[in-house]
Amino acid sequence: MHKSKSLFTAACITATLAAAPVWAHGDPHAQKSAKPGTISIEEKSFGKAGDPKKIVRTIKVDMSDKMRFTPAALTIKQGETVRFVVTNSGKTLHEFVLGTWPELKEHAELMKKFPAMEHDEPYMAHVSPGKTETIIWQFSKGGEFHFGCLLPGHFEAGMVGKINVTQR
Repeated sequence: MHKSKSLFTAACITATLAAAPVWAHGDPHAQKSAKPGTISIEEKSFGKAGDPKKIVRTIKVDMSDKMRFTPAALTIKQGETVRFVVTNSGKTLHEFVLGTWPELKEHAELMKKFPAMEHDEPYMAHVSPGKTETIIWQFSKGGEFHFGCLLPGHFEAGMVGKINVTQR
């Protein structure tokens, strides 16, 4: 009996360690690139991490406990590098995640299963109440994209916004 209890304990520890990467994407306050001063070159369907030296404009976005973004609709020119200054004016945690509609919906479903996930991707900001985070993003492709708060219940409550990236 003692041997089966040890095997069970070992199996539980292994399962816990294997699941750890799913629970946290990383430190939400960590630098959003591999090394200080470097820029991620990973191209997403909605663009890539922007070069801070090439910022064309700054867009301030507010997140509130009314489950809304202000502004909720943006127009950006293809190729523009934008600094998003995202402020959480609410009393609960919110996030600002850029993506396509299907990607955001899929990630929102994943967040229901793993609500403690934190993000460190260059297109995501996990913002504590009363705090502000910054994302620098280059919209290298034209089209309709979105942003949303993917915390459980927030996305479903309508905490989403739309970005229209116009062709040059």
